[in-house]
Amino acid sequence: MAARALFVVPALGLLVFGALSSHLPEPVAGLGGDTAVATRLQPPVDSFDVLIVGGSVIDGTGSASRTVDVGLRGDRIVALGANLPRTKARTVIEARGRVVTPGFIDLHAHLEPLLQLPLMESALRQGVTLAVGGPDGSSSLPLGPYLDSVTTAKPGINVAYLVGHNDVRRRVLGMAARAPDAAELARMKQLVAEAMGQGAFGLSTGLLYLPGTYSNVDEVVALAQVASDSNGIYTSHLRKEGIGLLDGVGEAMEIGRRAKIPVVLTHHKAVGQQMWGKSVVTLAMVDSARKAGIDVMIDQYPYTATHTGISVLVPSWAMAGGDAEFRKRLAVPALKDSIVRGIVDNILNDRGGGDLARVQFSRVPWDRSLEGKTLKDWATREKLEPTPENGAQLVLQAMLKGGGNAIYHVLDEQDVRRIMTHPQTMIASDGRLSRPGDGHPHPRAYGTFPRVLGLYVREQKLLSLESAVHKMTQMPAQRLAMSDRGVLRVGALADVVVFDASTVKDQSTFTEPHQYPVGIETVIVNGTVAVRDGKPTGVRAGRVVRHGAKANN
Repeated sequence: MAARALFVVPALGLLVFGALSSHLPEPVAGLGGDTAVATRLQPPVDSFDVLIVGGSVIDGTGSASRTVDVGLRGDRIVALGANLPRTKARTVIEARGRVVTPGFIDLHAHLEPLLQLPLMESALRQGVTLAVGGPDGSSSLPLGPYLDSVTTAKPGINVAYLVGHNDVRRRVLGMAARAPDAAELARMKQLVAEAMGQGAFGLSTGLLYLPGTYSNVDEVVALAQVASDSNGIYTSHLRKEGIGLLDGVGEAMEIGRRAKIPVVLTHHKAVGQQMWGKSVVTLAMVDSARKAGIDVMIDQYPYTATHTGISVLVPSWAMAGGDAEFRKRLAVPALKDSIVRGIVDNILNDRGGGDLARVQFSRVPWDRSLEGKTLKDWATREKLEPTPENGAQLVLQAMLKGGGNAIYHVLDEQDVRRIMTHPQTMIASDGRLSRPGDGHPHPRAYGTFPRVLGLYVREQKLLSLESAVHKMTQMPAQRLAMSDRGVLRVGALADVVVFDASTVKDQSTFTEPHQYPVGIETVIVNGTVAVRDGKPTGVRAGRVVRHGAKANN
């Protein structure tokens, strides 16, 4: 098989990555030995499968844009330069007046419906070419067979996965609210090690959720050390994001320090009015930790509302042991009273935001008419005053009927802006794969990346375009230790987005969420055009990217 090398063609001012022929000149001293060859040979006229011409290229590194053409062959970028020859290029994409960037990397995505939605259109049409699933402590176990099934399904974009602590714990301890014994912890460590060996990029926790909330720091450190041994990362949905936020941030950093593992504070935010403004403190904590040698970063979605299950309003102790035990506790008047008081406290001081109108249902399997409506709307329908106490009774009703998901309008815009501009913050959606007509999802599922580019770059000028692209591309790629994604350079994998910086915009809203963005014109996944003129081509060119599998990285 012919070797691969970097050609320098001074006459054209371009770089070409291609096969070395036996008749080429010997490597020139001082140009990198067998990785760089000086030659005046023109590249073959049919050397490009896709040629993107005339665009303003932002390469993902944070460097200023430059007008160059981008040549692709197979799944790689093979040339960057001015006036690349169009002759016999199989596909030419005219990008004059457009921006050309690496494909966006979504470091925190809910990919659970992937086998039902393999095109992954809600992500693809945002310009996402790689999404990381298994966040918040939730993942499939065993991971390897699931990744095989995703490969068989031929995903529309590239996908990578974390192994989830909650599922590891549930596999060994069920819903027990206690620490594992030595044998149980050994089994949990084994499950993490197996998942890492099958391609997981690290360990995720959801310490706010069941059963992860029942864990202590020592347990999480032990499992994070296993991921660290395989050069993985640790992403943490903090134990608390409202009152207790500072302790939650501190705990994540302590885990990172003790396990010697890179940390991501995932979807970082400050929940509830009492915590608004505390991002000043948490970001200072990040800076201090980094100075102390703890490798901690942040990801964030650009919205003032969160999204999770309605059970987040219920005290975790009440649900220890599972649904049957929860129902038993509700049958005991004193315990039920304590549970109600706990829900009231969460409505007043945490995800409830002190107002039933801030809790908006997104998915209610037992009553679809509530989707898009608020807890206040439900109270009004039931002819109840919209008090926290009445809201708590409705939450219990919802739990007894099987639960549901809700959007919580409990964040402050100033915190969103402050976190976004921090140099260690990456953009990530926390969005679930969605399709029009299915539920009432958070708009981040359709609009995260275009929203940053349209609202926070073009309209508010909070970020430069180069900085925003860096936060969506090279930064998350580097966090995943992927050297061949997240940048536009010769030899990198050909994940590319072409968009109109003057029109790119999210259209999904909290009232009308099922709307695709505008301005994302072309998306190329592994060298294949997956979106053309803003519409999917229907080709599914994604891959399962496994940690440690160099050929896929």
